[in-house]
Amino acid sequence: MIFSRKRAGAAQDARDERATEVLDTEDTGDPTPSAPDRGPYDVAEAPDEPRLDLGSLQIPAVPEVEVRVQADPQGVIQQVVLVHGENALQLGVFAAPRSEGIWDEVREEIRQSLFNDGAAAQEAEGEYGTELRARVRTPDGLTDLRFVGIDGPRWMVRGVYQGKAATDPVSAGPLARCLSGLVVDRGQEAKPVREPLPLRLPREVAEQQAAEQEAAGQQPAPGQREA
Repeated sequence: MIFSRKRAGAAQDARDERATEVLDTEDTGDPTPSAPDRGPYDVAEAPDEPRLDLGSLQIPAVPEVEVRVQADPQGVIQQVVLVHGENALQLGVFAAPRSEGIWDEVREEIRQSLFNDGAAAQEAEGEYGTELRARVRTPDGLTDLRFVGIDGPRWMVRGVYQGKAATDPVSAGPLARCLSGLVVDRGQEAKPVREPLPLRLPREVAEQQAAEQEAAGQQPAPGQREA
């Protein structure tokens, strides 16, 4: 795992009383807003271009950016990390209420969690508004992180930059293009606020992985021969 952070112990307090949001009602008749100039986009307003479909997240194809995923045997993705050179961007997408964004609250909880772990974090204004920047101690030494949050319609995308892009946003380059071209498919079902939206491997990749696992399971045990 490229990034690691302890979960804030007090994160699930009174806010859980918001628990589950209600489904959207029918169209109110308000004029349809124009599509934004950049993403992350909601799936209803995203421009048409090639993307890797991971379910709730669709990642644009950007040259020289490697998409690394960690998935369980059922093909459910636990982590998505984009890598370009020595820079990395970890992505997460979460349910949010229709009435308000949650990045301000989440950012404060991240800051408090880092503080409890002995790392100071500072806020800075970035391309998407207020970011959080910190230097944390890892087994490999001190590592700079930059947390970015984008509130969308009933979802929030969180990105965590590592590498030079954590201290110099201009260095993010292709990773920043991936973030600005990201598409979120929230779905219509009600979900608890802050619950991670489901991510899955593309069908062809999941089928290939399942076939490889099945083949590996059919290999003879050490000391045995094939019939």
